[in-house]
Amino acid sequence: MSAPQEQSARKAENTYIIDPEKEAEMARLMRQDQLLTRGMGGVFPEKPDLSNVQRILDVACGPGGWVLETAHNYSDVEVVGIDISERMITYANAQARAQQRENASFLVMDALKPLDFPEGYFDLVNARLVAAFMKKEQWPQFLAGCLRVLRPGGILRVTEFEWGASNKPNFEEACHKVHLAMSRLGYTFSATGLHYGVIPVIPSLMRQAGLEGVSKLAHVVEYSAGTEEHESFYFDYTVGLPLIEPLLLKAQVTTSEEWHDLYLKALAEMGDEDFCAIWTLLTVWGTKPGPE
Repeated sequence: MSAPQEQSARKAENTYIIDPEKEAEMARLMRQDQLLTRGMGGVFPEKPDLSNVQRILDVACGPGGWVLETAHNYSDVEVVGIDISERMITYANAQARAQQRENASFLVMDALKPLDFPEGYFDLVNARLVAAFMKKEQWPQFLAGCLRVLRPGGILRVTEFEWGASNKPNFEEACHKVHLAMSRLGYTFSATGLHYGVIPVIPSLMRQAGLEGVSKLAHVVEYSAGTEEHESFYFDYTVGLPLIEPLLLKAQVTTSEEWHDLYLKALAEMGDEDFCAIWTLLTVWGTKPGPE
């Protein structure tokens, strides 16, 4: 298969809720990556023991922010990022060269297919916000794939979030439309579509995958009016809400005209002086059984 054919095939199979090849989506993810890491207190806020960690894999790395910061903080560790998006990986590799991060590298790879690495190759596998492309029935296979490339005694860590909690009606309704669409299309574990519905099941899924010592650490990122993060989240929604329209239309939860009117009202509410909202993030990690 030629390179253009491979790229076309990846695009056809891509289940990401927003087209990752769009320039606007890359700009959104670049900023989102920074605010999430900052809001969580760093790349490893749970402070794991990394004394035996020499190779780290970041799954669905996007524009590479987490990989580059980790490579900077742990200069003696090899950090590899993979993503299905050619645009993201090209940008991330360019940033690695510009920042002279010789211990950071990036590869185009589909996280929902067998990962092209040897068994037990990595000491730690990281995955943040992969629910954006993961159907609920794909989680067991995904976790099994991560465990295959993780050495015995290695760490698998997954971070997901719950969003949409606010004090404004149009903002909450816009978030609910997205939740409902994801529920109808099989992305969420929420029984009703009222919530994003992923973080409640992650610990259970990881225990079912065979991980030992499963632990959790929660974070709350506030982006109410007047907070440090408000502007970044406003940018995130200004870019993301229009881009997610194809998903909503596919799920038949709204019309294009109705969605355009609703998300503009939601963005206007974000500008209100009394606007209040939070993201709840949960990091779950455990170790692969077996002798180290």
